[in-house]
Amino acid sequence: MTIFLRLLDETEKGEALSSASIAIRNGACPTCASIINPSEFNKIPGAPFAYWVSSAVRDSFEIFGTAAEEGLEARQGLATADDFRFVRLVWEIEPSRGIKWRFFSKGGAYSKFYGSIHLLVSWGNGQDQMLAILNPKSGKTKSNIWMLPDTIKSYFFRPGFTWSRRSAKGLSFRALPEDCIFSDKGPTVFLPHDDVSQTLSAMAVTNSSAYSFLVSLQIAAGSYEAGVILRTPIPKICEEDERRLAELSFQSWSLKRKLDETTETSLAFVLPFGLRSSLGEYHPPAMELTLNGLQANIDDITFDLYGFSEADRAAALGSPGSTNEDSMVTAQDPEDSEDDDGVDAIDQTDSLLSWTVGVAFGRFDLRLATGEREAPHEPDPFDPLPAKSPGMLPDGAAPFHDHSGILVDDQGHPHDLPRLIEEVLARVQADVPGNVRRWLQRDFFLLHLKQYSKSRRKAPIYWPLSTSSGSYTLWCYYPNLTSQTLYVAVNDFIEGPNGKLCLVRRELTALREKGSARSSEDEKRYEVLQTLELELIELRDTLLQIAPTYHPNHDDGVQITAAPLWQLFRHKPWQKILKDTWAKLEKGEYDWAHLAMAYWPTRVREKCKTDKSLAIAHDLEHLYAEAEPKGAKARGLKKDAE
Repeated sequence: MTIFLRLLDETEKGEALSSASIAIRNGACPTCASIINPSEFNKIPGAPFAYWVSSAVRDSFEIFGTAAEEGLEARQGLATADDFRFVRLVWEIEPSRGIKWRFFSKGGAYSKFYGSIHLLVSWGNGQDQMLAILNPKSGKTKSNIWMLPDTIKSYFFRPGFTWSRRSAKGLSFRALPEDCIFSDKGPTVFLPHDDVSQTLSAMAVTNSSAYSFLVSLQIAAGSYEAGVILRTPIPKICEEDERRLAELSFQSWSLKRKLDETTETSLAFVLPFGLRSSLGEYHPPAMELTLNGLQANIDDITFDLYGFSEADRAAALGSPGSTNEDSMVTAQDPEDSEDDDGVDAIDQTDSLLSWTVGVAFGRFDLRLATGEREAPHEPDPFDPLPAKSPGMLPDGAAPFHDHSGILVDDQGHPHDLPRLIEEVLARVQADVPGNVRRWLQRDFFLLHLKQYSKSRRKAPIYWPLSTSSGSYTLWCYYPNLTSQTLYVAVNDFIEGPNGKLCLVRRELTALREKGSARSSEDEKRYEVLQTLELELIELRDTLLQIAPTYHPNHDDGVQITAAPLWQLFRHKPWQKILKDTWAKLEKGEYDWAHLAMAYWPTRVREKCKTDKSLAIAHDLEHLYAEAEPKGAKARGLKKDAE
């Protein structure tokens, strides 16, 4: 037998150790001491020194079958080896993408039962491109796609529940809908025959405090690998318990999804928080309390199934002294964690105004807030994800305001964005919160950039293209972007009989003709207009310089598509990202992009001759020529002596 002392909760550890040692020498057993036969540790896979848990907890690994033995299957999925090339945020790609882009589950922030999926992965010919990208040293495919045999790939598009392989916040399982691909960072559990009730029930058990506690005993490096999940014991569940757990699991999923209905970038989005109550009662604090109650019910059932004592339950629920000191989950490098997907809570006023911008551009459906359209029905947890969120304008529906993909910050203009925002607010009977124009000019893009950045991708869809001082701004809508957009910006907004430049010149002419009769106010206005005229000319010329070779393709994603316009953005951090991206495009680092082919076709076509992946990307496989294997060098013959 061996004596183990646990002093994690002691402030003065030296003094506590001395006192415990004296007590043991005197034949007493202090509360911090555990007397255990080391062979007990062999009950737990890996034989960790789990001396602080009861013998009953350790016995769980022998009494119950493993998750694998109970029919659960867990698989690790796709690693593209180049996410910047092959992965996009949902809003970067057209909703009518078909099978070319598929929903991609990639771990994500800590969240039990429900998690928003916001990524797409290039599938279609993307698979062939990944296979053709080779490691120059080994000659093997960089992506793990070559390691995924058909038996593994067959798990793609099946319903199950997934988790983050590395997480600083702990283990959490959430539903994975049908028609998704999962990544190596988001392994997934499957049940035989994809039975919904069994899957929901198993998700409840794995999200229980008891199961998480048993997993934590095996973790030494903060990585929740599929093997650990499969070898953790699962209790036998009768039909009645399965039904109860499945119902609790479904209710938890439903409430978590409902909480996500006010997140603008979510596929569950309906309305911003300030308007959500127009579709029925909506009280997040009450929903959170209900979720806590559901989790407590799940824990009670699973504790009984595992046969945990009150002391074991307290340990599993995180009472003092239950921490696994071998666990490094909370101390890992944040770069290894997938917990970066969460966005800071957005002010209610900002979320309302952001939604009004989306309504003005035709992204969101005003009718949900006015009662002209019924609230969408709730899907089931494993239903395929929609191409659009319920809050977005359905295909074929009339937008709030007809436009060509460009709105403008220009008082009095028929496409003036601040005026449209105020009109939307009036339609939903919401007060205009302060100076909307000032908010649009100073606050909105920073907020928008944060909202539309996830999984280390930044993908704003409302682009403010401005004069050098920011005195005149065209707001371009990325989903409507075409090769004609820049010409439209010049012809319809800057030049033309009603263009801003023409109007400025008319006013300048009128002031100039006043001559010495100009007042001091006239003089100030005259100077402002002269500066604005020069800035508008510069903006026009820059747009016309870019336009002839600018052929955007949404498959390239926001960052690359916006890169040629970097000098027209006034937000310095975003401008720097785009400038750096443009420099890399010029150097040929992103020659897989359609934009690279538009600007440097000769260079890209030449590369396609030797790079199969690029050839596939540009549908130029006929240019690719397989390199001949290098043969052995012929040995030279010695010349005969003369």
